[in-house]
Amino acid sequence: MSLAPTDILERARALSGVRFRPQGRDPATGLDCVGIVVRVFGIPTELVRRDYRLRGPHGVEIGRVISRWFRRIDPSHSCSGDVLHFAVSGNQDHLAIVCGPTFIHADASLRRVVETPMPAAWPIAGAFRSRSLQQPD
Repeated sequence: MSLAPTDILERARALSGVRFRPQGRDPATGLDCVGIVVRVFGIPTELVRRDYRLRGPHGVEIGRVISRWFRRIDPSHSCSGDVLHFAVSGNQDHLAIVCGPTFIHADASLRRVVETPMPAAWPIAGAFRSRSLQQPD
C-alpha cells in the first residue's frame, strides 16, 4: 500500500482524542504510541507483540519491527508523515508521527492521543520514513 503524507496526517489526526492504553491496538479500547503507528501505517498487529515495554530489550525488538516497515532518515530531514523515535528518559522510548510543525502521539499523562507542537520535550533518537511513503520531489 502506497501512502501519501496527506493520507498519513488524515489517519493520524483521526485518532486525536482516543483514550491512551498501554499496548493498545484498537481505537475503540485505546492506543499507545506503537498502536498509533501500527494503525496509521496498516502494520499487521500480530507482528508487534503486545507485552512489551518501550525500554531495554523490548525497545530493541520494537526497533527491529520499525526497520522492517520504515527506513531510517536523518532527523533534520523529517517531514509530515515520518515517525520520530524519542528518548524520553534513561532507556525509555516513545514514538510519534510528524504533522508539519506538530506531532501526534499517545500522551500517558493526559491519557489520550494528542497533537503537540514541535519541538518535543524529549531528544530525538531517530527518524523513520515508511518504505511505501510517496514523498514529493
